[in-house]
Amino acid sequence: MQKLEIPSLAERVPAMTAAEIAESLVPPRQFEDATLENYVPDPDYPSQAAAVDAVRAFAAQWRPARGLFSKRAPELKPGLYLDGGFGVGKTHLLAALWKLAPGRTYFGTFIEYTALVGALGYAATVKLLGGASFIAIDEFELDDPGDTMLMTRLIGELVAGGTRIAATSNTPPNALGEGRFAAVDFLREIHAMADRFRVIRIDGVDYRHRDAEGHAVALDQEAYASGIESAASRGTVTADPFPVILRHLARVHPSRYVRLVDGLSAIGIEGVSVLRDQTDALRFVALVDRLYDEQVRVLATGVPLDRVFGDEMLAGGYRKKYLRAISRLIALTS
Repeated sequence: MQKLEIPSLAERVPAMTAAEIAESLVPPRQFEDATLENYVPDPDYPSQAAAVDAVRAFAAQWRPARGLFSKRAPELKPGLYLDGGFGVGKTHLLAALWKLAPGRTYFGTFIEYTALVGALGYAATVKLLGGASFIAIDEFELDDPGDTMLMTRLIGELVAGGTRIAATSNTPPNALGEGRFAAVDFLREIHAMADRFRVIRIDGVDYRHRDAEGHAVALDQEAYASGIESAASRGTVTADPFPVILRHLARVHPSRYVRLVDGLSAIGIEGVSVLRDQTDALRFVALVDRLYDEQVRVLATGVPLDRVFGDEMLAGGYRKKYLRAISRLIALTS
């Protein structure tokens, strides 16, 4: 049997125009079929069903009155903020809402919008997004004051032009000392826009952990080689040593990571080690987000990927971001 030649992720050097970046601002593949009807609230957490009702009410504002005496939906605030922990269905609800919006719409993560500004410049980004009926911002980041101020300013200009906004962010479940919800932080950081947002709190447990062990799977060399070969026989796979991936991420702008993983069914990472450099760690988080969006399976050797971020990093300012990545790496390796 002829051995398969496995390409390297470093061979992918994606280039994207502004128009292509904008076209990529749609819900991740895993949420293509997301609707309000197929969101399944956990009966143990009534706030989930209440969140569906709130999203439905927000969407009702786009429905035109059918007759002279038809009852119009009550006017609500132009912003909606879905506040809750990992894996409670916030992105599902956001994607479902995006589908209900008329006209020109955009759906992206916080980092994708800031990357768009980095690639185009602020004025060009406002021009590109301006006039959209709805913009969804998933995983709103509160750990970088500069980026938060940038997004607050951008939201303000878009809302002033008639655009409606919905956002989510993650808070670690049962995080002692940090508060269960991020709404207070969110409203404080977007202070100039706080009164334009309705906050919806969603309780629950991470659905990714309901049937999982709670640890990322690390393979021995034999199982890794077998897994890569099996995955390559069914789809497009890359395989690289961990340091090679980190070096390549440093050469590709995060706005292009979506194209970096485009079409992959699995990715191999050999010799994972604990990350010591914050910049490498944040780039790796951005890659994990794109892998998760595209549901690219991860096969890895070395340190289990749920331990790739050291204790100092998990105790620092980017803790929430790293915990989100760990949650996703557990799902992608399980």
